[in-house]
Amino acid sequence: MKAIILAAGKGSRLGNITKENPKGMIKIFGKSLIERQIQIYRDYGIKEIIVITGHKSENINFDNVIYIKNQNFEITNMNESFFCAAEKLTDSIIVSYADIIFDQKIIQEMIETFADIAVAVNLNWEKSYEGRKFHPLSEAENILMNENGKIIQIKKNISKKLHNQKIGEFLGIMKLSKKGAQNILKKYLELKGKHKGNFHSSNSLEQCYITDMLQEMIDSNHNVMPIITKNEWYEIDTKEDLEKLEKSSKFN
Repeated sequence: MKAIILAAGKGSRLGNITKENPKGMIKIFGKSLIERQIQIYRDYGIKEIIVITGHKSENINFDNVIYIKNQNFEITNMNESFFCAAEKLTDSIIVSYADIIFDQKIIQEMIETFADIAVAVNLNWEKSYEGRKFHPLSEAENILMNENGKIIQIKKNISKKLHNQKIGEFLGIMKLSKKGAQNILKKYLELKGKHKGNFHSSNSLEQCYITDMLQEMIDSNHNVMPIITKNEWYEIDTKEDLEKLEKSSKFN
């Protein structure tokens, strides 16, 4: 198994905090977000860890880590960063956003699934948005599950559901089996050669999010399995998010 950490973005909403450093290098109680993730992956015996860099890539420098730079990080988005590591999609893999901090038990839950494509999901997600003035509920990456627990939609700001459906939040952690990695790469390469114009919730394939690619897989009859977790998870997207976490005892 391998791990990919997506750390190419600027994190512009954090202002001067990320002017000279990638968002994933923000330190929480003495350790950067990326450093914490690397340690978790190593604790579970994952030796091949790939970090996709972009903004201020020279400031991410950990031993025994593979670095791949998204040379077009300023004009592309998370999905393109992921596929910068296309040549590494030869085995089962866990993918995580760099701007999150989480209990390592979530990774254990992901490792234990036999699904080809799986995403970490929190069903009690609305509580974490209380008091967040600069990161409202509408910016959550949501999943919509039917009565059988199958994901039928994944995108930002899902607010409507039927009485027998559930809405959760995608936590920016995904697992692909070897087969799942091959399938998602095959689909991406097919799209790369012919797709034009809008792509699901984004203006183009080049500017799309991971959630757009996952929706494409769902629409192509691939099952995207929700791994429901109750373990701690937190996203840092604004100064307010950072200040709130620093005042808490979580992850200390």
